[in-house]
Amino acid sequence: MARRVKIGERSVLTAFNKQPTPERTLVMSLGLMGDEQADLSIHGGLEKAVYAYPSEHYDFWKNARREDGVSPLDTSLPHGALGENLTLEGLLETQVWAGDVLRFPNCELKVTVPREPCGKLNAVMGFARASKRMAHSGFCGFYLSVASTGSIQAGQAFTLVAGPRRVSIGQLFNAKMAKHLR
Repeated sequence: MARRVKIGERSVLTAFNKQPTPERTLVMSLGLMGDEQADLSIHGGLEKAVYAYPSEHYDFWKNARREDGVSPLDTSLPHGALGENLTLEGLLETQVWAGDVLRFPNCELKVTVPREPCGKLNAVMGFARASKRMAHSGFCGFYLSVASTGSIQAGQAFTLVAGPRRVSIGQLFNAKMAKHLR
């Protein structure tokens, strides 16, 4: 569900901090049933229907929050906290290419583009340098279009089907971030 967070003096709408669900979820052409994006001019749509994020990066973010002084009492960082509506295990940005397909038992999702960091990430993560950390680390996750509708459920295995392998998500992300990291 979308909620308001403070960024400086502004109050902005965000759909970060999604909650894991054990139930089977319908996958439709514009995304997952019951999911929402706060800013459809940037997120969502046919090419960004699903946002996948590797679970392997969560320890990095927990450490980054601790290093940047986020309260030691606030250590919770459940899957979905980075705004993803699909947390994956075993597939990093460096291993996936635009056009690859993630084949689940009841649907297929096609890799499109990397997620770009935004100011909302800073507010949700609780420290001002979160976007810069994402830009430097390359731990961005990636968007997926829905190649075949159906359903998906937490814990389901998937098969990576190679696409044309012209450009990787890591390469796309680095190209987009080059202007910010100068």
